[in-house]
Amino acid sequence: MFTGTRPAPTRFLRHLPHVAVATVAALALSACGGGTEKTGEKPEAKPEATAGTEGTAAAFPVTVQHKYGSTTIDKAPQRVVTLGLSDQDAVLALGVKPVGAVDWFKEDPYGKWPWTKDKWGSTKPEIVGERDEYNIEKIAALKPDLVIAQYSGMKKEQYDTLSKFTKVVAQPQGVPDYGASWQVMTRQIGKSLGKTAETDQLIADIDARFKAVRDKHPEWATRTLVVADSFEAGKYSAFTKTDPKAIFFKELGFKAKPEIDSLAKPGWNVAELSAEKLNVLDVDRLVWVTSSTDANDRIKAEPLYKKLKVHQEKRDLFVPYQGPDIGAAFSFNTVLSIPYAIDEIEPLLTAVK
Repeated sequence: MFTGTRPAPTRFLRHLPHVAVATVAALALSACGGGTEKTGEKPEAKPEATAGTEGTAAAFPVTVQHKYGSTTIDKAPQRVVTLGLSDQDAVLALGVKPVGAVDWFKEDPYGKWPWTKDKWGSTKPEIVGERDEYNIEKIAALKPDLVIAQYSGMKKEQYDTLSKFTKVVAQPQGVPDYGASWQVMTRQIGKSLGKTAETDQLIADIDARFKAVRDKHPEWATRTLVVADSFEAGKYSAFTKTDPKAIFFKELGFKAKPEIDSLAKPGWNVAELSAEKLNVLDVDRLVWVTSSTDANDRIKAEPLYKKLKVHQEKRDLFVPYQGPDIGAAFSFNTVLSIPYAIDEIEPLLTAVK
């Protein structure tokens, strides 16, 4: 289990050689009969592949701006592939079942999480990659008429290759990879699907949920909260303001700690801390997202951690990533997972005095 996103390090990205990219692109064009926006019409997609695109024809064409320029979508997409780690949630919320999706560290994006089980039903997407490593041949074989990559680190080379045979809406412009808010990404997805009005309503409903919690707990606005994790002894991480987990708690009303951002490496959404740096976690509320009770016990046994007031005064909260899936819900921080996360975390936070 990995609750963070470190977009900068190359250990997560293995790019295809240029020759391989060219070969895959040729295969893709052969499989799809497509091309760039200038190459003409694609073959008609199978209407039964996805659901929820009815009634949107009047919305098209639409042009969506993104990191690598803009993409014009001429008609309602029928076969959608999502390459962002959590993009499938917003697509599902708008009534469309992606035919392809990526894994988030071997965590199947279908049927597992309680907030998406009913949306997926018995339909399972083809897994076309893990994180930002995409299997272009698998994507091409699905004959998508739209690829969405919002919560992603898609590279220009990947975008160019995919654009040879389908429409691609890459990650939002003007923000770091993995740095866009859930509202921005949801709007990008909604516009791409021709469902702007439905999207606006979804966002308004979630904003209302957050506001209701803030109104109920005005005291949270005076308290600083940090989300952290630890995967091995002596190594700890705290999440910056651009991470979905930090964004979630900010929208609940809590204040962030700017020092966390200053300690993070450029392009990273986590500040890596040694045990000697644990004092930066001495805040009003400290939320640990952990994978096991063993990890909890290890953190609590750290001598330098025992000295923190947040621990001594029992203002630290250990939340499981899954079983129940609380940490996963606010790690995804999507229009589908947020209501579940709020319902689960509010009573836990309220119990911490």
